[in-house]
Amino acid sequence: MFTNNFDPVAFQIFSLEIRWYSLAYMAGILLGWLYCKKKLIKDLNILNIFDDYITYLIIGIILGGRIGYALFYNLEFYLEKPIEFLMVWNGGMSFHGGLIGVIIASKLFSNKHKINQFIFLDLVSLSAPIGIFFGRIANFINSELYGRVTDVPWSVQFVLIDNISRHPSQLYEALLEGIILFFILRYFFKKDYLKKPGKISGLFLVFYSVFRLFVEFYRSPDPQIGYLILDLTLGQLISAVFLIIGTLLFFIKKNEV
Repeated sequence: MFTNNFDPVAFQIFSLEIRWYSLAYMAGILLGWLYCKKKLIKDLNILNIFDDYITYLIIGIILGGRIGYALFYNLEFYLEKPIEFLMVWNGGMSFHGGLIGVIIASKLFSNKHKINQFIFLDLVSLSAPIGIFFGRIANFINSELYGRVTDVPWSVQFVLIDNISRHPSQLYEALLEGIILFFILRYFFKKDYLKKPGKISGLFLVFYSVFRLFVEFYRSPDPQIGYLILDLTLGQLISAVFLIIGTLLFFIKKNEV
């Protein structure tokens, strides 16, 4: 068994606290941006406007992630304490909310430039595992989204939460949704799947959803929600919906002439 007693604050500049959570988002966006520009984008027209797209993307991630978390997971809390909604550094971001925010931001940007939105969404899908990896590591450091009770040798005691041995589910997600998903999508990129915009996006939704559905069996449900239909968590139910959407999207784009 291991003990997690990490300080969520990475360092402090005078009275300003710089948290690992914020650094994780910054690292994910920066490295994803570099990966797209240096390794993925071949079209000069897309390359020239990609920096402007990142601005839309960041707004979509932050607003979508925060609004999604508030609506899906903790609406009553934020209605009682609306000022807490602005305190993003304390955690509380929904991946699926952020995903919806990214889709909306990409649609707005692509309409403005009259470009197929799936060109941008495919690029985001290929680079998103980088950000997911850092985000899940930050979840682990923050002692949030922790796992269910277990006695496996690699269990972790999150001392900021309780003295119980738990699955390090954040690390499972970092491995599956971050590292493994990155290389799976990288494989399809090398198979020229970008030539049909939308296929990579569909595959991202499929594989992410499968991994998330699996890991949630080892992750504690949100205490304010608990288990729902068939003893599934809300994260699993939402992932099931996106799994269906991703599957349909992939086959629709695959069969387009």
